[in-house]
Amino acid sequence: MPKEGRSKSISIGKETVSPGEHKLVKISIDRLPTGTLIDIPIYVFNSKKPGPTVLVQAGLHGDEINGIEIVRRMLQEESFHVDRGAVIAVPILNIFGFIHFSRDVPDGKDVNRSFPGTKTGSMASRMAYHYTSQILDQVDFGIDLHTGGAQRHNYPQIRFTEEDEVSRQIAEVFQAPFVFPARLIRGSFRNAAFKRGVPVVVFEAGESMRFDDYAILEGMQGILNVLHHFEMVPELDPVYAEKHNSVIITERKWLRAPTAGMFIPEIQNGSAITKGQELGIVTDTYARRRKQVKAPYDGFVFCINHQAVVNQGEALFHIGK
Repeated sequence: MPKEGRSKSISIGKETVSPGEHKLVKISIDRLPTGTLIDIPIYVFNSKKPGPTVLVQAGLHGDEINGIEIVRRMLQEESFHVDRGAVIAVPILNIFGFIHFSRDVPDGKDVNRSFPGTKTGSMASRMAYHYTSQILDQVDFGIDLHTGGAQRHNYPQIRFTEEDEVSRQIAEVFQAPFVFPARLIRGSFRNAAFKRGVPVVVFEAGESMRFDDYAILEGMQGILNVLHHFEMVPELDPVYAEKHNSVIITERKWLRAPTAGMFIPEIQNGSAITKGQELGIVTDTYARRRKQVKAPYDGFVFCINHQAVVNQGEALFHIGK
């Protein structure tokens, strides 16, 4: 687990947040074609007492709004006013994607495939560069908030880096319904953090451009579980989400559409499944052909595609055991 260290000032851009202070600071990124300056708002809560510095970020993909709402609610409820250590809270990292209702920036690049970035590269690369250079080296670990994309609904789950034992421990403390390791992706924020020795866990819940209150509450609860574990905040009472034992997934796979057609799921996300159970069907529009999608083993389903019309081979269910 991250060491306690000593109380320290946090510097972002031209602003310094001393122990005992909290401030809204900004990282200037670029301008719109109209000349409007776009920057990343960052809230820093720095306690007088020593402790870890935790990054809580959302909106790395601009259309993944559940994470943005998690941070917004926690700011509103003053959840980040910590007793020790510091929290750096970023409600929306990808401002460009957010205002365009898009996962990516306007030139089509994915910021989460552009880390650590370059100072003179594409818009996504420059965003990644400024964020990495000003934020990443000042934190002890991070919590990165995401949702499923392209109408895929993720049941609340926390992912950690298998090669990083500390990230596994933080994921278990978070206590999401499902916990599992995820491979490092080239150009991702988590990969860039891993190379710098900064553990990062990824919370995935809900789907893009759609609020899911249960997912939001689970995310808020998980973050507070981690902050409480490090004695940064007192235990929350009442809780946002009921405590439960996390299901640790050791093997997982995608079940894909056996044919093109209309997809009708027949199971609730987050449910236990049994081998041979019918999870859904893919049927043609004339009711002539009907293909079942069955569970290959006993386990759980933790992601369902909500796309009604699918092509053969498209991912329908993410399952594990």
